[in-house]
Amino acid sequence: MRVKTNDGPPPNVTCVPKLSVIVPFYNVQQYAPETLRSLRANTRDDFEFILVDDCSTDGTPGILARAERELPGAVLVRHEQNGGLATARNTGIDRARGEYLTFLDGDDWLAPGYYARLVDVIEELGCDFVRTDHVQCTARARTVHRVPHGRRGVVLNPRDAILPAHRSTSVDYAYAWAGVYHRRLLDRGLLHFTDGLRTAEDRPWIWKLHREAESFAVSGLLGVFYRRGVASSLTQIGDARQLDFIRAFDQVVAETAEDAEAATLLPKAVRTYCAIISHHLGSIERFEPPVARKLKAMSTAALRRMPQDALDEVLDSMDAERATRLRRLRRRPMPAAEVAA
Repeated sequence: MRVKTNDGPPPNVTCVPKLSVIVPFYNVQQYAPETLRSLRANTRDDFEFILVDDCSTDGTPGILARAERELPGAVLVRHEQNGGLATARNTGIDRARGEYLTFLDGDDWLAPGYYARLVDVIEELGCDFVRTDHVQCTARARTVHRVPHGRRGVVLNPRDAILPAHRSTSVDYAYAWAGVYHRRLLDRGLLHFTDGLRTAEDRPWIWKLHREAESFAVSGLLGVFYRRGVASSLTQIGDARQLDFIRAFDQVVAETAEDAEAATLLPKAVRTYCAIISHHLGSIERFEPPVARKLKAMSTAALRRMPQDALDEVLDSMDAERATRLRRLRRRPMPAAEVAA
């Protein structure tokens, strides 16, 4: 991925920033001004804001050019071709110099002073990463979404927050922007996303963090406002990019299978994968017909790739509707060339 960037440290930022905030933007001219205003309300002399324009084709580049001049600590990086959210975040990670890193999406926004409080939380706890609650915004509705982990403000082993398989846990709360991460995770190779993933990019990432980081905590700090239902979001678009969830969960299962505790952790990975497949099949009408056919074919192949003992265990424990749908798909005849079509 080729990028254009300015050399040298950003203005008004000390040599070693306390916090690097990575914010990808792609065709969000309607929302970017509010996002940038909220960043301005979170500036500090030792914070840097890495704004990544993922080759926007609307008015976003002009908005970001102005922000580079006016937002203290801003660094603007431009992709010369669109790479998707995971790749844009990686560009920001590679540029980040902070002791701590966090993320924001270009159509979301923050409460004033949120990042200063977030840094205070992780410094008080001294752990590798902290996950936070957030506010989901759908039209005018506001709903608080909590990290699905009961213990708050206590440093824990991240591996202990993966299970149980049958309940929602911290690995199911995969929002990268709902938290803050110590730079030592970057130094250990745990913060980069799988390059090129267009959806579900947070899933292999959060699993890797929980398997391999040494410590984490959950905080009830609220301050991120997540805009749900944006028309340009991939969650609202039924094209082939949605199918990247297959590649994302294949990675989760493959990497978990290599873990020393694979026998314990794999049922959770497989169950989540199956739940996502069932979800997409249950709303298959929103996909374009060729994509719907490919979804069925790729999902069939995915079920056959999964560890079959773990898959049998998962299907036996799921509700009848989902289990029946997945068993039927598993038995579905599939021509050899269908997945590649």
